[in-house]
Amino acid sequence: MSTMPEGGRVTSIWDIARIAGVSHQTVSRVINGKPHVKASTRDLVLRTIDELGFTPSKTARALAGGSARTVTVLAVDTALYGCSATLRGIEEAARGAGFSVAISVLERDAARSVQDVESRLGNPRTPAIVIAFEAAGARAFQALDANLPAVGVVERPDDGEAVCVADPARVWIDDRLAAAHATRHLLGMGHRTVHYLALPSSTAHVGQRALGRQDALEEAGRPVPEPVACGWTPRDGYLAARSLLADRSVTAVLCGNDDIALGVLRAAREHRRPVPDSVSVVGFDDAPHAAYLAPTLTTVRLDFEGLGRAAFARLHALLEPEAAPLGGAWDEPELIVRESSGPAPTPAGTT
Repeated sequence: MSTMPEGGRVTSIWDIARIAGVSHQTVSRVINGKPHVKASTRDLVLRTIDELGFTPSKTARALAGGSARTVTVLAVDTALYGCSATLRGIEEAARGAGFSVAISVLERDAARSVQDVESRLGNPRTPAIVIAFEAAGARAFQALDANLPAVGVVERPDDGEAVCVADPARVWIDDRLAAAHATRHLLGMGHRTVHYLALPSSTAHVGQRALGRQDALEEAGRPVPEPVACGWTPRDGYLAARSLLADRSVTAVLCGNDDIALGVLRAAREHRRPVPDSVSVVGFDDAPHAAYLAPTLTTVRLDFEGLGRAAFARLHALLEPEAAPLGGAWDEPELIVRESSGPAPTPAGTT
């Protein structure tokens, strides 16, 4: 057996699992009298519980499979479309499995210590899903106790092309490939290159959408302009595009999300650059407003709700391995071509 927890007090099924040298799922099955546990393992767990005088609390029983089960979702900005749609998917899947969902919102400079992250969970043993599209979310996911059942909804890792299906603790959308596809669409319409207004990356590296654009430009032997650092909002896109669109050689702009693209459309109007006749604009996400702008927005549709459902399915598999699988698929990114992208403008003096 392992040693007693710090302070000599056994408070949870995770402590029992660590001391007995088994998984917390095994302890939960023993506590709740469920099958599929070897007799020797069941005896070990029961002996450990008896020797340590542990009495399963209502919370422990709930986490082990009772009726009042809760998952905490840590997120940074629930107003952003990607985050809110992911939350909808998580909540829908959790409700179907008999779980409730608590939401803890992280400030962008938060989650710099383990203690800070644990304080956001309410109960430090509450299972968690972290929406880690931003740096604070990525820090929170990394800071979680390794023994805590948790799943991260993350930006695609650099080596993540084919790993996600087999990764029990992380899910992601391949937006690098999606950005490459959007860039090829613009190049195929005659644009010499594609400029990019970049979302902040959740890591210290260049974001995956920026890398996807770079992949496509290098593949085509085209110039690769430096990404223009941007935020998340229409105002961020507007401010970044005011100087960018003053350069008449800029004819195609890929935006990190649809909110940024909304600001670019406004800046293009002020510069008297009709979209798409003078400049093409492509967004990311296919937020609800994208189909109702003037012009309607060409964008990459991302299945955030499916991603949220998949995140909960993976957490559910960690909590209740014996339960019937809930499914965990989401749709591949899809380029939705609308009015805001078109052929590159013909240089003056040519026909």
